[in-house]
Amino acid sequence: MFKQSAQHVASYYARTFPTPIPLRYPLHESIDTEVLIIGAGFSGLHTALRLALAGKRVTLVEASRVAWAASGRNGGQALLGWSCDMAPLENALGVERARRLWDSMRWAAAELRELPRRHGFNIDYRPGSLWTAVLPRRVGMLREAQHEAAHKWGYDQLRVIERQEMPEWIDSPRYQAALFDPEGAHLNPLKLAQGLAAAIEAAGGRLYEQTRVLDYRETASGFVARTEHGEVRSDVLVLACNAYIDSLDRQLSRRLLPVGSYQVATVPLDPALAHSLLPRNSCVIDNQFVPDYFRLTPDHRLLFGGGCTYLGGIPRDVAAATRPVLERAFPQLRGVAIEHAWGGHLDCSLKRTPDIGRAGQRYWLQGFSGHGVLPTLAGARAVSDAILGDTELLELYQAIDNGRFPGGDLLAAPLEAAAKAWYRLRDTI
Repeated sequence: MFKQSAQHVASYYARTFPTPIPLRYPLHESIDTEVLIIGAGFSGLHTALRLALAGKRVTLVEASRVAWAASGRNGGQALLGWSCDMAPLENALGVERARRLWDSMRWAAAELRELPRRHGFNIDYRPGSLWTAVLPRRVGMLREAQHEAAHKWGYDQLRVIERQEMPEWIDSPRYQAALFDPEGAHLNPLKLAQGLAAAIEAAGGRLYEQTRVLDYRETASGFVARTEHGEVRSDVLVLACNAYIDSLDRQLSRRLLPVGSYQVATVPLDPALAHSLLPRNSCVIDNQFVPDYFRLTPDHRLLFGGGCTYLGGIPRDVAAATRPVLERAFPQLRGVAIEHAWGGHLDCSLKRTPDIGRAGQRYWLQGFSGHGVLPTLAGARAVSDAILGDTELLELYQAIDNGRFPGGDLLAAPLEAAAKAWYRLRDTI
């Protein structure tokens, strides 16, 4: 079980939040609700907002703070698609049904653009994303992805950026080519989460922080969740705990491996230098097995990440661990001061496929595998629609097989780490 806290980690997002981060009270009573959602990350917040707006009595409880975990610490890249790409979804569903999931991802991209305007909050939204190749032999992957998107998924917006054009997009000799997606974007994830939380409360939903659910049980009339200082009785239960599901539901937790991930933010750069690094201000991720990713912030910092640890730990000195990788991408930033460095845990599924489903009136969302800004919204739509009576999208997710990690509690992480070490080595050959 990972230690949680009443304070947000010292990330760039928390340290530069424009106002004191709202503090919501713990639950200290026994209450009744129609829908109880456990976990106030993106998947829980999006589900709660959609249900509250539909008139449901919704209660959302969080063991720490709203977006305390990956939802409030991530790289802020809203990329279309899933961590697994489309092949496993096509294998499980066939082309036509997989395309319906792809269409729901495009819906999520459009919805994320509109949510802040609709509910009156700012997320520093900037359009445009680049998927890049650092190895010449992987440039072909970009062209294949463009062709597949257009001919199989009906998405013809992707554009290949050839090497001679790359300086107009990224001032680095490392990148061979890129695939530009105008519907991808980058944003401040903590601002998004806090905006969603405020919108939930405005719609009549109840939100409790520092309220750990110790256990739950199903009864003839619904569910009873026991917290440290209270109890919640609900008709419907939604588990949106992701990497922090722990022992609350062992059936679900055995389908996840918590993976450590970390990133840094530089000091504010001279605006001209910052603009020269990424002239089009698109966010960037490469197509290595363990990718680097980076973007500019509105105050002209470079936010850079990519390290991960499959045994779950975080480097003692994140800045020192990340600096060589940052300087490999941008040699002109050699020696630049790093002001913020932080890490956290994300919820990897065995095949990196989303694990979203239901059993009776118990629903769950997990397995976003480090690629969750848009997939959590797409998944929340499926779950909330099903609770409201339309199960079409959720049935697609439930047709995707998400098995347990081999090795059990003791050996799953070492076995996965060994496998990923091989893939990292293959990236360098």
